Amino acid sequence: MIVHLKGRLVSASPLACVVDCGGLGYEILIPLTTAEKLPPAGAEVFLHTHTVYREDSQSLYGFADAADRDFFRLLIEKVSGVGPKVALGILSKLALPVLTQAIHDGNAGLLAQTPGIGKKTAERLIVELRDKIGPALPGGRPALAASASSPGAASAIASPEHDAVLALVALGYKLPDADQAVRTAARALGPNESLTVEALLRKVFNR
Repeated sequence: MIVHLKGRLVSASPLACVVDCGGLGYEILIPLTTAEKLPPAGAEVFLHTHTVYREDSQSLYGFADAADRDFFRLLIEKVSGVGPKVALGILSKLALPVLTQAIHDGNAGLLAQTPGIGKKTAERLIVELRDKIGPALPGGRPALAASASSPGAASAIASPEHDAVLALVALGYKLPDADQAVRTAARALGPNESLTVEALLRKVFNR
């Protein structure tokens, strides 16, 4: 199985990109949350990947973060009725910290806002994944519990973006609104190794 790809980004759209790796071009399906983090075309890119094999096709899914890839695996392997297309839609609608917090809190209403996910599917997602998501970490950050099928899933999902979302929620923002505001700020700031909570919040409030 291909677990990651590193190469030159040839092109990208909101739900797919093409990466050149040593002369081979790979079409990779991605969620919007990963598309927002891609560098400009021509730059080097690294994606964590998962391959789905079927009798008549082979599809490659890519994610900016390993935790996103591992959550995608949990969705398609552990939740009945959720395939790769729906799982990609779920990860496109909300960032992973918001999704895992919604599952941890049993917030079916928020999950049901995702296209392709009705109330019954949202409730089933909570029931089938809640025990796969560990208890909230300090500051309310949930972590993915380890599983045999997702060896990397035990890593915490703490990040400047997640902490910025929590800060906005503490100030009275609704969770989806805080998530969208921080994602917009992160996209505006661009790839930045020194990205901080303070920089994200300044961007949110100074738009």
